[in-house]
Amino acid sequence: MASRARRRFDSMHQEVFLSLWRTYDRLRTVEDELFARVDLTPQQYNALRLLAAAQPGTIRTLDLAARLVSRAPDITRLLDKLADRGLIARDRPADNRRVVDVAITPAGVALLRELREPLRQCHLKQLGHLSRRQLDALAELLHKAREPHEHPASSWR
Repeated sequence: MASRARRRFDSMHQEVFLSLWRTYDRLRTVEDELFARVDLTPQQYNALRLLAAAQPGTIRTLDLAARLVSRAPDITRLLDKLADRGLIARDRPADNRRVVDVAITPAGVALLRELREPLRQCHLKQLGHLSRRQLDALAELLHKAREPHEHPASSWR
């Protein structure tokens, strides 16, 4: 039966890629339900986490975009939505008006705190059925799969 299933794909590479994509889709559904309750996208959450880690400092917009887990084609729009909700603050330094520094606000910190336990439960729902050994092996394989495609300066290398 395994050989029949394999014939549905053009190659083993295609099978693995499509399996990754399907896995992402299934796991993302669980996370989307959580973030929808607080009107947040996973990318917005990721941006808030990065800004919280930089506290009390700021992160420049382009640096923030480069650190996101997944690319944000319109980082300005993503930040506009967070700013409209009072979750972040932006500042243009007087000495360089092209630069925008971004910081998380107390409301943003409070939202992250509110999400901490529900997100921990979400991750347990997504991957709690795997053992520590399986999680370690999966993390290592995923790292190896993306490594040649990461920018040399990426913190994910």
